[in-house]
Amino acid sequence: MSIEVNNESGIAVDEAELVALARYVFERLFIHPQAELSILLVDEPAMEKLHIELMDEPGSTDVLSVPMDELTPGTPDKPTPQGMLGDIAICPQVAEIQAQNAGHSTQDEMLLLTTHGILHLLGFDHAEPEEKEEMFGLQRELLSGFTGREAPAETIQ
Repeated sequence: MSIEVNNESGIAVDEAELVALARYVFERLFIHPQAELSILLVDEPAMEKLHIELMDEPGSTDVLSVPMDELTPGTPDKPTPQGMLGDIAICPQVAEIQAQNAGHSTQDEMLLLTTHGILHLLGFDHAEPEEKEEMFGLQRELLSGFTGREAPAETIQ
């Protein structure tokens, strides 16, 4: 598994825990052990630039996902093929504000956003109520399994 974290945000983040979470999600969703994932931590101006470039929407956001090889979750009998899962960009400054508003730690928010971003890379979405229920349910299950405690409330923008 190749999981790379590049912190350009200027904020200290427990990068090792983000990698451990990504590995956990890969294992639970039967992602090929040699799949690649890049996590980029950026400040608000950089995130706003990405948000405009990728989504044509102004303003900063919490997390953006850029899938590469359109991989989907595997099964125990048939894991995903090897490939590039994609890139996730997370803004710790936005995560900090959302965490304060939700009443949990910034690191818990970073874990939530990382899980959310990975699920988007795997084709999950939350535009429709049924999709949201499936995606957020899986997100809670993965976070609870990883941390051993109840997952924080969703704060996704």
